Amino acid sequence: MDTIRVVWGSGTGPTAMASYDAALADAGVHNYNLVGVSSVIPAGAEVDPVGTAGDLGAVGGRLTVVEARATATDPGHVSAGLAWVQSPDGGLFYEAAGPTDAADVEERVLQGVGAGQELRPEWVFDEPRVRVQSAQVESGTHTTAVVLAVYGTADPLV
Repeated sequence: MDTIRVVWGSGTGPTAMASYDAALADAGVHNYNLVGVSSVIPAGAEVDPVGTAGDLGAVGGRLTVVEARATATDPGHVSAGLAWVQSPDGGLFYEAAGPTDAADVEERVLQGVGAGQELRPEWVFDEPRVRVQSAQVESGTHTTAVVLAVYGTADPLV
């Protein structure tokens, strides 16, 4: 099984989409087509928090991801986060995001992953891990924060 890379970034721009693209660039995944999946980690997968993705394949390829994403325009903070937990049977990602600080997002992803663990009482889990990306939002800009779990490498679309 390929590695699942956890990447993160933030960016600003004149529009919400431009700031999202800038955040994806900061995470190293802006040249791919992202396809979201729910939040289950296959058994035996390695999860590696790398920060910025390296070369994951051809430009325009399809990347399978779990994504936490938030965009804000009001001054303050914007934060996105993922928590993950693994067992020999598989694992879970939980995401949360919003125009809030990192501590709030961390609390919410840990609550979510805890609830997911309770739904799987037969699995023996390791300790949860968390990554939160937070950015200051300045007046007059769009700011986006992202954290993504990227499954493997890009598959060609054509």
